[in-house]
Formats: sequence, structure tokens, C-alpha cells
Amino acid sequence: MQRRGVEIKLTLKGGKAMTLIVNGEKIGDSMVQQEVERLKPDYEKAFRDQPQEERESQLLDWSRENVIEMVLLKQEAERRINHIPENEVTALMAQLKKQYDSEAEFYKEFNVQDDEKIKGIIRSTLKLNRLFEDIHKGLPEPAKDAVRQYYEENKEQFKSAEQVRVSHIVKYINWQSDETTAENVIRKAQDELKNGAVFETVVANYSDCLENDGDLGYITRGQMVEEFEDVVFNLGAGRTSEVFRTRFGFHIAKLYDRKPVVVPAFEEVKDQITNELKDKMRAEAVEEFIDRLKGKAKIEEI
Repeated sequence: MQRRGVEIKLTLKGGKAMTLIVNGEKIGDSMVQQEVERLKPDYEKAFRDQPQEERESQLLDWSRENVIEMVLLKQEAERRINHIPENEVTALMAQLKKQYDSEAEFYKEFNVQDDEKIKGIIRSTLKLNRLFEDIHKGLPEPAKDAVRQYYEENKEQFKSAEQVRVSHIVKYINWQSDETTAENVIRKAQDELKNGAVFETVVANYSDCLENDGDLGYITRGQMVEEFEDVVFNLGAGRTSEVFRTRFGFHIAKLYDRKPVVVPAFEEVKDQITNELKDKMRAEAVEEFIDRLKGKAKIEEI
């Protein structure tokens, strides 16, 4: 039996249109355009130094190839997987609907008007999932030597970021407190600290951030504003900073503890590496499967 296909109209240089047909199935031109839009944000970042015309041409080629591969996988899933139980389809649709505030919003998201069309989409998705399960079936577990080798070659990937545990006293600059007022208050707090007051007590008396006595817990670079991190990551354990300014206001920080960069032992990341290698093996198995489908497929451009 001949499988139905999908028609894509691609506009080439000079305005000439081209239609893509996969195994007799015409692909709607919207499919390629949707794939272009999906890939575009990351693609533009990765290839921003390329000439625009080159970028657009390559993006279209990649999108076209992705659509061909997806059509081939869907065709093969339809051929191999004959039946999906109705109760499984209905249960999954009910779960999906719970994620939306209304049925109208649900239908809009899937660009359909009724449940039957949604069920068709779900059946196709479940058939694809079954196909992937078949492709992955029988793949071996990553070899122990391969897991160990990956660890030795990629240790930097697993190292933890430097962390510091810090507390602070802060006076915000806002409609309630102008810059002069905020700085005067933080200077009073600083005087008390220099006279031997306990940091946590000064937090309670002066800070605009009283939660956990000003304790921010352990932080890594990138969590706080740069002006704050520049100070606290250069403090010694147990040391208190001078008054400093950020975009939010005036601060005094105290460093309680520092956790240096650490490369975890092999045993700590062994399971993570095993899963990464499994994912790689699955992806390679799918690529090989798609290549075989392409080798047998009739792909026309007219």
C-alpha cells in the first residue's frame, strides 16, 4: 500500500517555488516554516557571525531535513504500530486538559477545534513513542571501562562551583529611603559592629532584610548582582566587609564559610555518566534508523 505524503512549498532564489514530497506524501509548507521558527533563536545565536543570506539558507536546509526525518518516522510508526488502546488516548487527553485553564485555551494551543482531532495527535505521538521504544530495545548497557574513560576525559564538566555562605545588612534606596538616609543608617550599623556588637543583632536593628537574620545561605557566582559578588567572594571566612554600594542600596556582608571548587569522585557521578552515555547511544540508534529510512525513501523536489 502506498503511504500518503506531505507537500512543502519552498521559495528558492529567484522566486521559483519547490514542492517536497516524501514517499508520495505532500508536506504542508507550514511544517517547514514552523521548524524554521523553532530553530531560529538558538541558530541565530550560534551562527551570528555568518553572513545573513548564508544563515537563512542553512537554516532552511536544516529545517527541511528535520521535517523530512519527522515525516519518515511518523510514516514508519503508522506502518509498524497498528493500534493504540482508546482508554490510553482518553486518559492522556484528560491529563493534558488539566494543564489549561479552559478547553478553549487547550484547543488553541493544539490549533484544533474538537477532541477527535486532539485524539488523532495523541495517537500519532504514542505511536512514535512506541517506535522509539522499539529502536532502543536491546541496546547494551554502557561498558564500565567507557564510563570510567568518560569521567577521566571530562572531569572539568563535573566540578562544583565555588560557594560562599554569607549574611548581610542592607538598607535599600527607594521611595521610603533616599541615598543619604540609607547611607547614614548603614554607617550607624557599621559603628556598632566596630564596637563589638554581634552581627545578627545589628541585622535585627538596622537591616531591611530580616529573613534568617540576614543569612543568605550558600551562593554561587551568578546568583546575586555583580557588585555584591565582587565583595563577598573576596572576603575571608569569618570576615566582615566595609560598607559597599550596589544598585539596590548599601550593604555590609559577613562571610561564614567558603566551599572551594571540587571535582567529585568517580563513584559520585558514575550513575550520571552512565545515563548520559545511554542517552548518546539512544540518539545514535535513532540517527542510524533514520539513515536507513532515508536510504529506502523516495524524496522528490518538484
